[in-house]
Amino acid sequence: MFMRWIVALFLIATCAAAAIGQETRIAAVVNDEVVSHDDVTARLVLVMRSSGMQDTPENRKRIEPRVLRQLIDERLQMQEAKRLNVTIPKDQIDAALAQIEQRNNMPKGALDKYLEQTGISRASLVDQITASLAWEKVVTNRLVQDVTISDEQVKESMERLKTEVGKPENRVAEIFLAIDNPSQADDVKRLADRLIEQIRGGANFSAVAQQFSQSPSAAVGGDIGWVTPSELSPLLGEALQKMNPGEMSYPIRTTAGYYLLYVMDRQTLGDSSPEQIHLSLVEVVFPVAPNATPEERQHAQAQALEVSDGAKSCADMAKFGQERAPQLSRQVPDIRASDLPAEERQQVLALKPSEASKPLPLHDGLGVVMVCQRQDPASLPTADQIRENLGRQRLDALARRYLSDLRRGAYVDIRG
Repeated sequence: MFMRWIVALFLIATCAAAAIGQETRIAAVVNDEVVSHDDVTARLVLVMRSSGMQDTPENRKRIEPRVLRQLIDERLQMQEAKRLNVTIPKDQIDAALAQIEQRNNMPKGALDKYLEQTGISRASLVDQITASLAWEKVVTNRLVQDVTISDEQVKESMERLKTEVGKPENRVAEIFLAIDNPSQADDVKRLADRLIEQIRGGANFSAVAQQFSQSPSAAVGGDIGWVTPSELSPLLGEALQKMNPGEMSYPIRTTAGYYLLYVMDRQTLGDSSPEQIHLSLVEVVFPVAPNATPEERQHAQAQALEVSDGAKSCADMAKFGQERAPQLSRQVPDIRASDLPAEERQQVLALKPSEASKPLPLHDGLGVVMVCQRQDPASLPTADQIRENLGRQRLDALARRYLSDLRRGAYVDIRG
């Protein structure tokens, strides 16, 4: 009897000690899930190494609260995804990992070796990617039907842009740090100052944006594309006007949080130059010798005219080239307009995508050109592009509100 009591007391003490040990390993409880200190440590390493920040005790202490908050948000996002039966297949995660390799110019399969060498937890990276993909799917499924952009809104944006033709526009990247309640404002400001210090000390802005920014642009390193100051909120637009390419802003306080802006490049809106325009095109060329007879030239002209009239797509053009004029015909995936011969450039730039040119002299012959794609960064955006941009901004605002509602409705216990 006495021995049974001794054993019982031993078991109670052992369980109590285990419970205390487990308690000390808990960083936060999110509804019915735990964020452990090991989770926080693994994510800290991922954030530090991938962003290029100096891995010092001081930096860890400063960014640990933000990392813990990110992990809490990810738990909430994954819980909401589970409630809505949203899952992320393994092939989508593998594709995201492959994109990381491509963006960093790594050979296929090199990411795992890099993670091992740098001490980054692969599981922590996969968790981060999975939460991001799941939340994107949840937001799209739940909120996209609430995003309506009227024709009048698109028209107003187009008219405003037309008034700014000839003015500078900037390629801008952003880091957005949200403030969900006023008590967080000082902590978020200190984090913003710390990020600026680290970036100026050598950390990569794009990598820092991927780890810290709470805007959807974080997925592409904070890049929001080409914008004019008037396309941003007044505070951000005013700051942008004072910046030069290569400069980063001070922390800009808005009602939603703090922004850091970085100007990557600058150009003149609507003022394209041949150096800026990149083309993808197909050329079908029928050889014409310098001493060709008039009849031979007329025959080449008739062949080229037949291609010009018959080709309705770049696939048609490529097929015509292979079948009828394989010697000089070619597909050009990317060429600057300035690299085209002057006599060809003017006619090519006048073409719309998938429009075949009239017969013109080309490379020791007579041929036809079709533009497959045209990248003209200085040109005004189309109505569809404007509608997409406005819709993305609206969806971003709704997604932030959605996550804020999840936070307010959740049980979150942050342990010491």
